[in-house]
Amino acid sequence: MKNIITLIGKELHLYFISPIAYVVAMVFLSVSDFLFYNQIQHFSGLSMRMMQFQNSLPELNLHDAVFRPTLLNMGVILLLIVPLLTMRLFAEEKKGRTSELLMTSPINITEIVIGKFIAVMIVYLLLLLLSLHLPLMLSIVVEVSWPPLFASYLGLFLMGGVFLSMGLFASALTDNQMIAAVISFGILIGLWIMGATAHSVGESTLGIIANYLSISKHLDQFVKGLISTQSLTYFISMTALGLFLTHRVVESERWK
Repeated sequence: MKNIITLIGKELHLYFISPIAYVVAMVFLSVSDFLFYNQIQHFSGLSMRMMQFQNSLPELNLHDAVFRPTLLNMGVILLLIVPLLTMRLFAEEKKGRTSELLMTSPINITEIVIGKFIAVMIVYLLLLLLSLHLPLMLSIVVEVSWPPLFASYLGLFLMGGVFLSMGLFASALTDNQMIAAVISFGILIGLWIMGATAHSVGESTLGIIANYLSISKHLDQFVKGLISTQSLTYFISMTALGLFLTHRVVESERWK
């Protein structure tokens, strides 16, 4: 455990002395705020039109009208920026030849993989926490339903586990950070668009498999405010798969 904590500290130090974490946070928050503002504008316009026709305050679901589309869009933004967080984790070690020192240190491979994963997960969690200013500001003027928001953020957190573990795997495959980012993005976009594949092939066996593998479908369950056992199993299993693949790649490097 001590080795893992030491490695986490080292990785977090590297994140926050470089501009990457700050640039990613700025892009994520700026785009999220813009999308949230657009949804609020749309919601306000819709409410005004309904009041004109009904002559009374319309009963609109704030979560479905504002937060659900915003949080799903946040999922897309995270898909695009997570590879930037993970691309350096192993690729930079290989490029700088420090991976040889890491592999010959007393730290075992499991501790290396887990330590790096937890470090980038902490950075990812900070991004999600920073985005909470959106519902907090809105709660000043309207009543916000917090239980579905909790489920939504839990979904984003679990989705991040999948994204980061797959990004870690991509970074372990190469010593080039840009190639690692492209591989990671390819894997993530593939998981995201599985839902569209499922619709195109219908109710066949392939369609059922594609539908289950669609990360957007499972995220949408959480964003609706539903904590599904099937979706929980999916996120945990896919995260474990990414970490297992990373472990196998790093282990193979040790014996070269």
